[in-house]
Formats: sequence, structure tokens, C-alpha cells
Amino acid sequence: MGTPAGTLSPKADPEGGPLAAPAARVALVGVHGFGTHHLRNLERLAAAGEVDLVAVADPQPPAEGSVPPSAAVFPGLAELLAGTQDLDLIIVATPIQTHAPLGLAALTTSADLYLEKPPVASLADFNRLADAAAASGRSVQIGFQSLGSHALGAIGELLAAGTIGTLQGISATGRWVRDKAYYKRSRWAGKRSIDGVDVVDGVATNPLAHAVATALRIAGARTTADVVSVETELYRANSIESDDTSVIRIRTAAGLPITCALTLCAAESVEPYVTLHGSAGTAVFHYTEDRLTVRTAAGTTEETFGRDDLTGNLLAHRRNGERLISPLLDSGAFMLVLEAIRTAPLPAPIDGAYVQWVGDADAAHAVVTGIEEALEQATSRHATFRELGLPWASTAPTAFTLPA
Repeated sequence: MGTPAGTLSPKADPEGGPLAAPAARVALVGVHGFGTHHLRNLERLAAAGEVDLVAVADPQPPAEGSVPPSAAVFPGLAELLAGTQDLDLIIVATPIQTHAPLGLAALTTSADLYLEKPPVASLADFNRLADAAAASGRSVQIGFQSLGSHALGAIGELLAAGTIGTLQGISATGRWVRDKAYYKRSRWAGKRSIDGVDVVDGVATNPLAHAVATALRIAGARTTADVVSVETELYRANSIESDDTSVIRIRTAAGLPITCALTLCAAESVEPYVTLHGSAGTAVFHYTEDRLTVRTAAGTTEETFGRDDLTGNLLAHRRNGERLISPLLDSGAFMLVLEAIRTAPLPAPIDGAYVQWVGDADAAHAVVTGIEEALEQATSRHATFRELGLPWASTAPTAFTLPA
């Protein structure tokens, strides 16, 4: 019997035993921005004999020396696919609005797909991509890197053991700083759409999307069926289309409330965190650091965990069927949140009387008055900014109508 599609067949040993699987032939689409992270990771995996980066695609040529001399360089995915044969894996790390067309094109090949977060910019595109993946039989991994943290397993164990009592709710808090230059770095930055094409580059859907995705995963909300309600309250201090300061309130099918209070207009950047609120304590997960702090009447413990690389996990899935950490369909719950934000009214501008600008020219960044306390109150009380009575909170929360 031949090797099933999508698996790497090991090289034959003259003595009859299997040797290591051949290096997977990989193409990377998007070599700038977050693509540089993939280049470094692929260099590591290549040194271990796991991958061979055979081609890259980007309208802007790669920096000198950033890709192996043996890798072919193309201006786009169409040209790459026309000039490259027998790919095992295609990684897409490009602007949000390109994820759907590039992902769909990749799924017409025999390669598996690694697609950066957010998966796509609308629920309709998500459904199209899911249908294409099912029809092709290819595997799709979504780049929510925080889901590879071993801390998630530890969290599951402490919940099962009742360490913090009964889980009563989950919150995600994000306080980052983004200056004017951040929104000038590309044509799509801070946009809801470009020329009628959805982008949805808001605080919860791109820069702090991991906060939302991690909270959902801990709550056991993976697919679209795992969420029963989403409410949004979206604001902006910057002169952009999308939101930079928002509350998203979610309820899972199991009845668990999740509140995400996020801003890019803090006085200083703080590592984002997800908090589990239990009847007998709390567990706080700083997901960018894989650090878990547990507080109960017995005291406080803190531990830092390792993390599985999502590209390595996808390669292991191809080799021996290891379970994917972040498969496409498990982004369904996140996509409901993105769709709620996409279809919500335009973010309300925050009155300038409550915004301070720190720094000069393009290095200037907005700071919303009292935002740190507002985020803490929102997450601890599962309340929106309007419900907290903040003077700049001018809109009521918008309830999203879930698809039938």
C-alpha cells in the first residue's frame, strides 16, 4: 500500500529499518513583518533536517541573506506554484485581507497549509476555507502560537483538581502601546476594509488576538457551536477605522462568561494575560511568557512552562498523525468574535478631553485617561465601559446575531 497523502514517507534503511523522514519541502509566502519570524524558525528546523525551504514569495524581495541561496524567489504565490513542484507545506504570513485568496490557492495543491492569525477577515471566508480544506483533505494549522504553551495543560489539570474551586468566569486583559508610526507602516493597518475587501485590523482581531483566542481555548470554546453570544463595545482614540480600545463579552455554550478588555492606548505596554476566576482562587496566565500564577488561600505559586512550535507540530502531524494544536475548525469560536466586530457599528471616537498624546510626530501615542483601571474593572465585573459609567463611553454594547 502506498503512503497516504499528506504524510512523509521515511527513507528506506538498507538493513530494512526506517530512517528519519526526508525534509519537508516548504514554501513561505510573506518574508517581511511576521514572515521574518518564520524565516528564523525555518532556519532552525532546516538545521535539524526537518525542512527544506525551497521557495519564497513576496512582492518586496527578501533582505539579502535572509533566505537560503537555494530557495527560489517569486513575486507572488501564483508564480511560486507555477514554478515549484512537490511542496509539502505552504506557510502564509501576509496581510489579513490576503489570507483567504492565498489560503484557497494553497489548498488546490498537495501541500498542507500553515496560515497566520487571524485566519481570514470574515466568517464567510472562514466557511469557504473550511469547505476547501475538507474537499482537499489537506491539514490547516492557524498561527495562534500561544496555544502551543504547555501551561494550557497545567491549567486543565488545576481546574480538574479544583485548585481554584469552581470556575466562574474567564477574562483577558491587554494593555499595549502603539504609536502613530504603527498605523502608517502599511496600507491596511488600522483599516476595517480596503476597496470593499474586509481587513478588520482591530485590537482584538490582530495585535491582541492571542488574548481572545487563548481565553476561548481555556474555556473549551473552539468551534462555532461552542459560543452562544458575543457582545462588542468598540472605541478608538487614534484616527483610524478600526477599534483600538474595546470590550468583547462572550458566553460559551457551557454558560461560562468570557470578557476581553483590550487597548493599544495604555500609558505603557504590559504583558497581556488571561485570568481564570474561581470560587476559591485565581489563575493568571501571561501567555507571551508561558507564565502561570495561581493564588489561593494556601498561597501563591508561579511556574514558567515550555511551548510547542506550531510548524513543528504540523510537521509531526504529517509524519505520524500527531494532533494539531491549532487546526482551522478550532478557530471557529474566534471567528465568531471577529465577525461580531466586523459587523458591529463603526468604533466610536473617544472624546479628545480623555486622550493624552505622549511623544512627538510619528512616535506619539495616545493614552486614554484611566484606561488601566477601566480594563481591570471591566474584566473583574464582566462589564462594558458604558456599563461602568466611564465618561467617554458613548455607545451601548452591540449584540451579535449568531448565524443559524
